[in-house]
Amino acid sequence: MAESKMNVDVEKVQVSITEVLVVRLKGVATEAIKNIVLAGIGKLIVVDDQPVDETDLGCGFFFPEGSIGQPRVEAAKPQIQSLNPLVNVVAVSDFGCLSDGQIDATLEGVDLVCVTDCQKDEMLRLNEASRRSKKLFYAGGSYGIIGFVFADLLVHEYLAQDRNAAGSGAPKTTKQSVTYPSLRESFSHSWKGLAKRQTKELNPSAVFSVLALWEWESQHQTYVGPDSGVEVRQIAAEMIKSAGVNTQVDPIPSVAAIDSLCTTAKHEFSPICAIIGGFLGQDILKALGAKEPPISNFLVFDGSTGAASVVPMKMNAGS
Repeated sequence: MAESKMNVDVEKVQVSITEVLVVRLKGVATEAIKNIVLAGIGKLIVVDDQPVDETDLGCGFFFPEGSIGQPRVEAAKPQIQSLNPLVNVVAVSDFGCLSDGQIDATLEGVDLVCVTDCQKDEMLRLNEASRRSKKLFYAGGSYGIIGFVFADLLVHEYLAQDRNAAGSGAPKTTKQSVTYPSLRESFSHSWKGLAKRQTKELNPSAVFSVLALWEWESQHQTYVGPDSGVEVRQIAAEMIKSAGVNTQVDPIPSVAAIDSLCTTAKHEFSPICAIIGGFLGQDILKALGAKEPPISNFLVFDGSTGAASVVPMKMNAGS
């Protein structure tokens, strides 16, 4: 009992002195922020350069009804602060602090970076900056009824129950170490060698729908729309072939699924944002507390099935 209490106390201290930077304040970030602020992190910096519009009111429960037109972060700050007055909440309504010339200085005092609802190129840039500064990194977002969470925790150590000590009285823990790849490195993940059942459980159709959407937006430097479906599906098929995905599971997304994704990608749905943001917030706390294993390393939630899969993209573990 003494060892268990000590571990809990250490976890609380680790979280309470932590500084977290969140980029973009939309539905997924809103839910994640609620979780980490209630848990008592030390400082929260929220960066967003957009004003509140009517669509934000659906999933953004930090925005008062009369806040349309105000900067998102300024409108939300009092509501965020009210969740936990002990947390230092900083609102930044200018993306200048994330520019190539300022990002390293911005990250100097930060422990963890959480990027939400950003396009692929921006996620890559911020992930690379986080790696340079040796900061933990998460990315998350939603596209209609599909959502994702990606984690790059560098070389992450956490405490796990020692299975070899089972039945010997008080539970004992052992330190585990896991090496995470960057977002860019994870794109070269191979699915070769997975059995049909293993492949099916990972839901490659949903996973590659997200990856193909990212690639299309990177190529076109804009957001997908109803007319993007044919190209996005073609990109998904090429990615699936290149990754060596088991064809027995019919991994290529259907025309209907891709068309639905491209049509609804810009829209936020409260239940999806709650699920993705809730998971993102809880996993951030796991990473900061270092008492449980966080995700390894790419989660995709498919609202059409109500299930999530976690793909260990280019993961290498060591003790």
